[in-house]
Amino acid sequence: MTLFGLFTALSALGQEQGDPGDPRERVIHYRSPENLADPVTRLKEQLAAGKRKLRFEPKRGYLAWLLDALHVPLSSQALVFSKTSSQEEQTSPRTPRAIYFSQDVYVGWVPGCPQIDLAAMDPQRGVIFYTLEQCADPAPVLTRRFDCLRCHESGRTLQVPGLFVRSTYTRADGTPLATVREFVSGHNSPLAQRWAGWYVSGTHIAARACAAGQVPGPGDGEFHLGNLISTNTDNPELVNVVAGANRTDLRPLFDAPLYLSPHSDIVALLVLEHQVRMHNLITLAKYETRLALAEIGATGSSVDWNDLREDSPWPQQRIAQAGERLLEYMLLRDEAPLKGQITGTTAFAAEFQRLGSRARGRSLRDLDLRTRLFKYPCSYLIYGSSFDALPAEMKNYLWRRLDNILTGREQSETYRDMPQNDRLAVLEILRETKPEFAAWLRQSSVR
Repeated sequence: MTLFGLFTALSALGQEQGDPGDPRERVIHYRSPENLADPVTRLKEQLAAGKRKLRFEPKRGYLAWLLDALHVPLSSQALVFSKTSSQEEQTSPRTPRAIYFSQDVYVGWVPGCPQIDLAAMDPQRGVIFYTLEQCADPAPVLTRRFDCLRCHESGRTLQVPGLFVRSTYTRADGTPLATVREFVSGHNSPLAQRWAGWYVSGTHIAARACAAGQVPGPGDGEFHLGNLISTNTDNPELVNVVAGANRTDLRPLFDAPLYLSPHSDIVALLVLEHQVRMHNLITLAKYETRLALAEIGATGSSVDWNDLREDSPWPQQRIAQAGERLLEYMLLRDEAPLKGQITGTTAFAAEFQRLGSRARGRSLRDLDLRTRLFKYPCSYLIYGSSFDALPAEMKNYLWRRLDNILTGREQSETYRDMPQNDRLAVLEILRETKPEFAAWLRQSSVR
């Protein structure tokens, strides 16, 4: 049985997600209100204890206060003008939806919308959704929402509660016309398929190629689909990509004074797309491991946790398969290459890189932005609380496989062309900045 087939079978056993008869809900407890530990829950607790007070202002409501309270950088602002969210009624090219994000929090805001959308990563259960009503109430409530799962638990999110980015050809009033063919949410898709229905500020095409309207040559870059309105309803993909390229001033395109920033930084968009799929894969690995452990416990079978493989007996195989998907993405083996220098319009790149743990001056948050997103091909989310909360059985599998891959012993098709200098750099950085991995390496060397 395939991974997704098993999920479908499990879901069919319950009336709906959250039904006590649903085996997955019994194992994961996603809907339980108990023991949540995401950043929004912690903020709710601070508000309830009187340690924080909400701050409302007429123009944007609680937005600025939320970003500050949740440590979400303003420079992360990304603007989407297609009507493809719960805030679609207020979203349009003149009033795009602003999305702000940090490593574990996402905030969605549109001028005039009666509520702010929030999503926060719980270390055990994945993404948790909330709304905050935009009214000057002495005690407004951050409300947990389950209706978001209608879209946010689907094939786009790997069938777990998760997040995704769309690329949608959009009409002048914000109506979506068609999804960009073959686009995949994550770092997997080339720029030529990205950001339809989004505003994008920054440069990504060599000035000479952009000015001449020519097809970019090697190293010149690649046109994206941002900043474009589709006027051909029958063939929405017929857009002039040159017109959307290298926009550094978006203010003529939307009602910028309503917003905290006039930018939708191209570097922030690249990081956002990498991050949301990585979060989904971590959640998938967590769910698969717990479900496998529940099945193993039910059968009473014994397992050699140091010998898990993709061809292991089911359910051990589930752990290995989910681990391999996570590793492949985490090490950016499926990343679509960048084809020229990319430069944003805000301080996002500098702020993002400053947050990295450094080893000999190197960090997994160091950006390349010429041929790939990161200088060193391993996701910075390996330091996050969601990754740290992976079950020990999955962690053991990942550490063993990382050791094989980064030392060069792994030469399968997926990793054969991973340069030796990349492997060594990632290994050295993790040894010095990821104590749990360093401890595992020391322990494995004395076995």
